[in-house]
Amino acid sequence: MNRSLSRFAMASTVAACTVLGACQKKGDVAVSDSTVTPAMADTTASAGAVAAPKNDWTDAQILAFAKTANSGEIAEAKLAQHKATNPAVKKFAAMLIADHTKMLADGTALANKLAITPDTSKSDVSDLAKDGNNDLKDLQGKKTGKDFDEAYMDKQVDGHQKVLDGLNDASKSAKSPELKSAVDASIAKVQDHLTQAKAIKDNSLKS
Repeated sequence: MNRSLSRFAMASTVAACTVLGACQKKGDVAVSDSTVTPAMADTTASAGAVAAPKNDWTDAQILAFAKTANSGEIAEAKLAQHKATNPAVKKFAAMLIADHTKMLADGTALANKLAITPDTSKSDVSDLAKDGNNDLKDLQGKKTGKDFDEAYMDKQVDGHQKVLDGLNDASKSAKSPELKSAVDASIAKVQDHLTQAKAIKDNSLKS
């Protein structure tokens, strides 16, 4: 009888240990899961942060971009005044000289008012300057007349589209309300220039 009780006690002890062991393993898994979950949440958060849109223009870079665009347009338009022969092209170039000269002066005045020195370190600014220099050099090598007129208007369509895209992007980042207002006004002017450039290219040069 005592042996039976002893065997029953041992069996109960083993069973109890087995249950406790199982509970302990389940407990370990629970702890492990609670450790992994925050890490997964952090990974998701990081991925979301990377995917979020980023407006990284400073006001100084925006002013530099506008200055570079205006200076480039003036230089090409002055060349067109000498080498273009199509009346519509010459008139367009004269308009650009007037408009971009005013925009350049307004930008300089605003930079002085806000005490901001234009910053050319952003790639958008340096790329625009490089493209402008290459376009001017290419136009200088074109023959006066139809060849120049067509090349000039091609570059005006491409160039104004690039500037328009840059200004639209930069406008989202402008910190100064005055600068944002100026950029938005420039966007409207550049869009008008682009529309006219396309019309001259598609109509006046094909007549």
